[in-house]
Amino acid sequence: MKKLYLPNLIDKIPPSLKKQMQNIISFLKNSYGATPMLVGGAVRDMLLNREIKDLDIECYGIDEKVFHKAMSDIKALGVGKSFFVYKIGDIDISLPRKEKKIAFGHRGFSVSIAKDEKEASRRRDFTINALFYNPVSGFLYDYWGGIKDIEDRLLRVVDKDTFIEDSLRVLRAMQFSSRLGFKIEKSSCLLCKDIPLDDLSKSRIFSEFEKMFNSLYPHYGLYYLESLGVSNKFWGESLDREQFTKAALDMARYIPKENLLREFYFLAIYSQYSSVDIETILEAIDAPNRYKRALKNIPKIPKDIKNSFVASLAIKNGVSTHPLSYHPIIKQKAKALNVWDRAFDSGITPADLIKDGFKGKALGDELKRIQNFKLQELDYKN
Repeated sequence: MKKLYLPNLIDKIPPSLKKQMQNIISFLKNSYGATPMLVGGAVRDMLLNREIKDLDIECYGIDEKVFHKAMSDIKALGVGKSFFVYKIGDIDISLPRKEKKIAFGHRGFSVSIAKDEKEASRRRDFTINALFYNPVSGFLYDYWGGIKDIEDRLLRVVDKDTFIEDSLRVLRAMQFSSRLGFKIEKSSCLLCKDIPLDDLSKSRIFSEFEKMFNSLYPHYGLYYLESLGVSNKFWGESLDREQFTKAALDMARYIPKENLLREFYFLAIYSQYSSVDIETILEAIDAPNRYKRALKNIPKIPKDIKNSFVASLAIKNGVSTHPLSYHPIIKQKAKALNVWDRAFDSGITPADLIKDGFKGKALGDELKRIQNFKLQELDYKN
């Protein structure tokens, strides 16, 4: 076990969250003699200088009955009482626990109180998420080499026997890599590849994919989506080496760090190189309707990107609202054609055609014919 004195680590927590945490810790320590410890992702993110949005507190030196009373005293909401978990605002408070798989599915665990930090941390997925920080003493405790793995930017499984009991951890490995820019250690990678994913309920799947879609290193996520066999297990096909290389390069070069459409760009790029229908992929990951609306019938980008293709993306709205807007040539041409922030104007409206006697299906067909003609004309512009 490694022990470091880092008294200023607590200063990485935003002031309002820090004050709320200190009030809870002071109450638990002074009123009940408990030893509250910060655990999980927040400790990791403090060491990585990442934004802290929520906290997890584990309480040691307090029995189950007294703990429930303490939570009642501070009016904490029981969000997982069978797992000894309560919540106040953005802070989860729990007892240290052990878990053992006894039935199919993510709820099929028996839970009992862990006697110490090392026993409690054994249920954690990766070493970087198994760190403990005592905000009162200022000491950081590391039982599994998580600090070195943070320095090496590596994801390593804590305990293979507990890890395989929850197959969602394969997707967590994928999205953590994508969010943090970490590689997955070789034996941990092999372990993930061997874990079936057919016991996952759809309600649990999309949240992990969504974290990858919004991540800083989407090309890392793509690598493990393919190398861990996730794509093959979910929609029956993986990219070949050439397809993967092109998709990864596009993700690394073209996906902006901040953009309102950023969540759609991963799949927009992936769809360019996969032969699987985007609708099949969206169904497999239980994507919400906003993804289906944005990505439905997304076209393949031609090698020779013509003006007509770019303008066709702006039939209803400007190209800036289309998930293919990540592509620099499409963006450049859309601005030159004045369809970046506005819809393509064919110069004729349905009202004009109605005046000429068109109606019903004939009206729609004629409008489409004129639009296509006007689009083709654009290819003769410089």
